[in-house]
Amino acid sequence: MIRLTSSKPRATRADATRNRDQLLEVATRVLASPDGEPSLRAIAREAGVGIGTLYRHFPTRESLVEAVYRDQVGRLTNGAQDLLASEAPAVAMRRWMDLFGDWVATKNGMVDTLPALIESGAVGHAQTRAELLNAISAILDAGRAAGDLRPDVTAEEIAASLIGIFTVAHQSGHAVTADRLLDILLDGLRPQRHP
Repeated sequence: MIRLTSSKPRATRADATRNRDQLLEVATRVLASPDGEPSLRAIAREAGVGIGTLYRHFPTRESLVEAVYRDQVGRLTNGAQDLLASEAPAVAMRRWMDLFGDWVATKNGMVDTLPALIESGAVGHAQTRAELLNAISAILDAGRAAGDLRPDVTAEEIAASLIGIFTVAHQSGHAVTADRLLDILLDGLRPQRHP
């Protein structure tokens, strides 16, 4: 008698999903530290799992970095809509700027691996840029419609401003903080009130 097996993939066990989520969360936090790329063992240890569990989910450093990178980009793109659903556009823009700062900080621990992923095509720089600009545009459009944000500012200008702010604020020796600069940027994005 021939037994037919289902071609459906097995569902991921709850503990495996939990372990993967924990590894992503810890890797994101550890990669954001200014100490450079951490060891995979350190990430596994901090996540409370064995190195074998890490390798089951992420067989290489590149696969872990790619997963963290994609997760962060997803948080940015989905974050724009989530923030707009619960906040006024100007507030959503300011909170999204903080999310962008978290993404930039996470890239600290990817400085050796990320360029190789971009070069190999595993991470699409142009696609990421388009997704981020779309997220900024969604907030800008809502802000324009509400009269909350200036109509003459582009997503590209905001992205360039954010990159400049986080580059300057993260250099040692600067007395300015990213929060202060982001507040100033948001003030500049508000429509001018003429008496």
